[in-house]
Amino acid sequence: MKLLRSVALLCLGLAGVPAGGAQDAAVPNILFVLSDDHRHDFLGFMPEAPAFLETPHLDRLAREGAHLRNAFVSTSLCSPSRASILTGQYMHRHRVADNQRPEPEGIRFFPEYLQAAGYETAFFGKWHMGHDSDEPRKGFTHWAGFRGQGEYFDPTLNINGSRRAFKGYSTDVLTSQAIAWLRQPRQKPFFLYLSFKAPHFPFEPAPRHRGRYESAPVRYPATMANTEENYDGQPRWVRERRYGIHGVDHMQTGQFDNDPVPSFENLFRRYAETVHSIDENVGQLLGCLEETGLSKATLVVYMGDNGFALGEHGFYDKRDAYEASIRVPLLAWAPGRIRAGTVVTQMVQNIDIAPSLLEAAGVPLPAAAPRMDGRSFWPLLQGRAAPWRDHLLYEYYWEWNFPATPTLLALRTERFKYIHNHGVWDRDAFYDLGTDPLERHNLIHVPAFQEQIRACQKTLFAELEKSGGLSLPILPPAGEALHDRKLPR
Repeated sequence: MKLLRSVALLCLGLAGVPAGGAQDAAVPNILFVLSDDHRHDFLGFMPEAPAFLETPHLDRLAREGAHLRNAFVSTSLCSPSRASILTGQYMHRHRVADNQRPEPEGIRFFPEYLQAAGYETAFFGKWHMGHDSDEPRKGFTHWAGFRGQGEYFDPTLNINGSRRAFKGYSTDVLTSQAIAWLRQPRQKPFFLYLSFKAPHFPFEPAPRHRGRYESAPVRYPATMANTEENYDGQPRWVRERRYGIHGVDHMQTGQFDNDPVPSFENLFRRYAETVHSIDENVGQLLGCLEETGLSKATLVVYMGDNGFALGEHGFYDKRDAYEASIRVPLLAWAPGRIRAGTVVTQMVQNIDIAPSLLEAAGVPLPAAAPRMDGRSFWPLLQGRAAPWRDHLLYEYYWEWNFPATPTLLALRTERFKYIHNHGVWDRDAFYDLGTDPLERHNLIHVPAFQEQIRACQKTLFAELEKSGGLSLPILPPAGEALHDRKLPR
């Protein structure tokens, strides 16, 4: 069995020098770093990035490895997206439908398969399925997680069943814990899942970086202006959201801003500073891999769990199906295995992470494993031709505690996007991304596009029906009586 597995790994091009001094040279280590609310264009090397943003270590991953430029999530919300990463499944299949619900019984996570194949597996940071639980989860031999969203400062981690309080900035603390684990001697390959809270709202950079961009120019999106041009023809809920929770006009009351002088400018600058704090910690990780010799046999993947609007359409948040919300950074670095400067242009999703990392490790799914909706992009990282999808599915279910965004079902092709607003008396949306990348002009009633609209609608609902996605999980409010719901203030 070991010989067959080594041959398979060699065929995948994964032979390398041992990591930790004693592991099988054909077996790669995997370091998966997940950030929270990191939008796709806040990377220093991206032409769309603010000119002042500094992310030299993330830039290095792209320069010396691969940038998957068209990476998306299937649900733009923390817990559902994280469950999709771990299961390779759409939200309607894994059923983690919001940020409060625990994982359902019988759910399977891809680290379980790595663990069964002989990997040491470790988790650090934000799990966020089962909001109040920090208990160790299956699939990990080492666990250091916190409850729910956790804290930016002085976090308490449950380390293998025992809670321990730490002093300092959360991203620094988690990185230090992960590096300490990386430096331990081991006889097996490892999978390390490092999950930051940053840059989740409300944005908090490391104290040493707060104010770093205080004088930097702030970018106001063209669609942020409250004008008829921006909202004419759009679904009504889009304009209404800007006045409620997750809208820029509501934000400007100061309720959601920790700065002494609440403003969009402060929001924008704190976000950039928090991303810079992440980048600095990624540099610490890369330094550790190089110092220990682990870099020669380790695949590093960096990803955001969802995007984040910074003024687009008058929003500051995610959840919706617009590009700022559903696109994420995705970088892969593996010296000797991924050619430097590789750019993958195919549309990939969070549901593709599980099958991709399993293929990279040469670990097949057991015959009885639950079906994954994603597919492996490992061949694309190797520069090999592979059949690929020509469209993406997106789904978000309305949340009682964040009612400004309706249930959304969407289909995105390379050029077009169709969005169905479910459960509200409102118009749907259709955008030509080729001519309107800002999604400013809703073409849903334009006669010339009716054929494309019908095709997208037919494909969307046929695929949802085929995979069980037309049965929405209607969940009661968590912790409150159904008759006593109060709108968020």
